[in-house]
Amino acid sequence: MTGLGERLDRLVGKKSADALEAAFKVGTAGDLLRHYPRRYAERGQLTDIAGLEVGEHVTVMAKVVTVTKRQMKTKRGTLVEVVLTDGKRSLDCAFFNQPWHMEKLKPGISALFAGKVTAFRQKLQLANPDYQLLDGDAETGSVEEFAGGLIPVYPASAKIQSWQIAQCVQQTLAVLDEIEDPFPDALRDRLGLAPYEQAVRSIHRPAEWADLELARTRLKWDEALSVQLALAQRRQAANARPAPACPPTEGGIGGAFDKRLPFTLTAGQVEVGEAIAADLSGESPMNRLLQGEVGSGKTIVALRAMLQVVDSGRQAAMLAPTEVLAAQHARSLRELLGDLGQSGELGAAENATKVTLLTGSLTAPQRKQAMLDAASGAAGIVVGTHALIQDKVSFAELGFVVVDEQHRFGVEQRDALRGRAGENLSPHVLVMTATPIPRTVAMTVYGDLETSALRELPAGRSPISTTVVPVAEKPSWLDRVWQRVREEVGKGHQAYVVCPRIGDEEDGPGGADDGRRPPLAVVEVTEMLAAGPLSGLRLGILHGRLPADEKDAVMRAFAAAEIDVLVATTVVEVGVNVPNATAMVIMDADRFGVSQLHQLRGRVGRGSAPGVCLLVTDMPGGTSTRDRLDAVASTLDGFELARMDLELRREGDILGASQSGAKSGLKMLSLIRDEQVIADAREVAQALVADDPALTAYPGLAGMVHQVVDAERAEYLEKA
Repeated sequence: MTGLGERLDRLVGKKSADALEAAFKVGTAGDLLRHYPRRYAERGQLTDIAGLEVGEHVTVMAKVVTVTKRQMKTKRGTLVEVVLTDGKRSLDCAFFNQPWHMEKLKPGISALFAGKVTAFRQKLQLANPDYQLLDGDAETGSVEEFAGGLIPVYPASAKIQSWQIAQCVQQTLAVLDEIEDPFPDALRDRLGLAPYEQAVRSIHRPAEWADLELARTRLKWDEALSVQLALAQRRQAANARPAPACPPTEGGIGGAFDKRLPFTLTAGQVEVGEAIAADLSGESPMNRLLQGEVGSGKTIVALRAMLQVVDSGRQAAMLAPTEVLAAQHARSLRELLGDLGQSGELGAAENATKVTLLTGSLTAPQRKQAMLDAASGAAGIVVGTHALIQDKVSFAELGFVVVDEQHRFGVEQRDALRGRAGENLSPHVLVMTATPIPRTVAMTVYGDLETSALRELPAGRSPISTTVVPVAEKPSWLDRVWQRVREEVGKGHQAYVVCPRIGDEEDGPGGADDGRRPPLAVVEVTEMLAAGPLSGLRLGILHGRLPADEKDAVMRAFAAAEIDVLVATTVVEVGVNVPNATAMVIMDADRFGVSQLHQLRGRVGRGSAPGVCLLVTDMPGGTSTRDRLDAVASTLDGFELARMDLELRREGDILGASQSGAKSGLKMLSLIRDEQVIADAREVAQALVADDPALTAYPGLAGMVHQVVDAERAEYLEKA
């Protein structure tokens, strides 16, 4: 009996099995059969070269235009240069000291070429790629066996190419016994889906496009239903324990705070605030996601909700992903509350509460006092990092938890917080993110939460202009970048310079093996700026490895305008609020994601003066990386960018995209295009779990959930 659990070394040989395990963590027959083709090629259908990404391992179908051989000047030996085309753009291939390729690659021949994309003299190149001719001889090998159908193109690596993976799949399918269908027959028939075995065989060896569509539809349903079943079970578990009811209280600290607000709440803040207040008033635990643009005023919404809970005699905890952000939140909350947040101090207002900061790097006396404040109930609001969810941190009566920037936390951490309200009680939970989330992601990743959005920016926010600075093509533009920073400082403003790396002795080089230099580092860039283009300005350094008190001191100095230019890593990505900062330079901007760039950009333009964001990159034009940067420069709409980011990172049809083998359960399901499947699967899952929470009557579905959404993949989804 050969089943899906069979180890691959017994089916395809040790060499291929080891390569698949190393590249994709594919170890069994089932793992291999879920390693679906990225796309399918037909004869004459060439790969779009314009979409290739520097640094990615790609498989392209292309036509040979020219083949030339010459002696290398700097090295001994020969260089065979091959120019490929997709009919619109060209791609160079270079073979070093391998003259025999002249005999195999002739102009007009089409072949599959596989290798890592590099940039050489501002052009895309494959160095020493593997290839397989579409009509080759026995020595070269070919894909003639697919001549009558579609050619599957798999996510591949330098150690194992797409056509080799296709052979492994073929060997595995040939020896497998009947594959059991996890769907009950009645459910499959009701949904009009193909049997699982038929779908698996067709996805790897489709005879025609119609077969492929039937297979894709079935396999998308498997993934969508697995995720939605897991989320339905999470929702049910979260509601199994009641929450403390915290209805609004007349004459409390919440009312006093609202009367003092120096500005008018936006319509969105009022609407979301009312929904949260209603949730907090009941005994069903609130589990709500609040997403909003950078600067849309989520902190005020969260604080008003926390004060409602404090007025009810309970405590609120606010969890931030970094110590810098936790300290910033604590400082902001104290400033917003004024004497309403000074309980126990001279001059405190009546009904005042206390805001306590609890992080891992406090001194022993500070930590002891903070833990005492939390345990005794003296602190109505406790702000902290992961340290807040350690077992030894106790609360008097925790009623409400605010989690800021949820994508930085794993599933287990959020669940750990839910168990901290006391015996048989679950606190209300509000998750906040400044990274806008498309509806399908909200249904899939945050499907155990109700969702609210703040799309409206408060009055007074200034515009931000964003420009891509292509330094490889226009080196002089970099000089203009530093002049621009000097101009802003000359007007009395401040600037950020963000780098991907720290650059101290503990920091590795961080370079990719794609021929590119290592990412620019804070330490090196600061030294270069201080000695050159920004000499005479007051420069500061901020990164995650600085001691907590030093980080706090740097942020305080920057906020007090004692630092002109802050050179930092992404620790400034969220929550940092310095209205006088008007310029941001992001070095190696191509090494950051779309949403991350949008978050970083949101640190400027927070005052009365307009902001400027400069995205510095040495990536060549015409690549999808440059397209991504151009997209960020073209719009300030975070919701539009979030959808674009999802499409670029997860949903591209380009052969080079996402071929790194990230172990996500969503291999077939498109969070962009399959909204209806996800919505339908959510309904089916809700009904199944309502009748049978543990899915005991559906062992196939229960196994499918465990397989597709195990703990590691659930965490990946949380961060997607």
